[in-house]
Amino acid sequence: MKKIIIISIIIIILVGAGSFYGGMIYGKNQSVKDFNPQNFRMGQAGNRNGNGAGANFLTGDIIAKDDKSITIKLRDGGSKIVFFSDSTEITKLVSGLLSDLEIGKQIIVSGQQNSDGSYSAQTIQIR
Repeated sequence: MKKIIIISIIIIILVGAGSFYGGMIYGKNQSVKDFNPQNFRMGQAGNRNGNGAGANFLTGDIIAKDDKSITIKLRDGGSKIVFFSDSTEITKLVSGLLSDLEIGKQIIVSGQQNSDGSYSAQTIQIR
């Protein structure tokens, strides 16, 4: 009788440990498979683009501006040119205007990256 109890306990421990190990391996493979580092780049912002809900994001400080584009200094020290148009939505706590895009302002850009590395903005949010 003692042998059956001891064997049962050993089997339960082995099954539990095997299940735990299998779950850890499965979870690790799932998180690696589903993990797209570009989804988490908004906070680092200058790590190029982050693909969240179909949009790419940049964040940084405006260091140059003309009537069709702004240049953003990214957190990693790099920079990106962002093109905008009259249809680009400029937001802040209240609706913004193109004239609100000033050098030194922190912004978040949502848009698409162009083949030359610049961006075409869909929205620009002033922070």
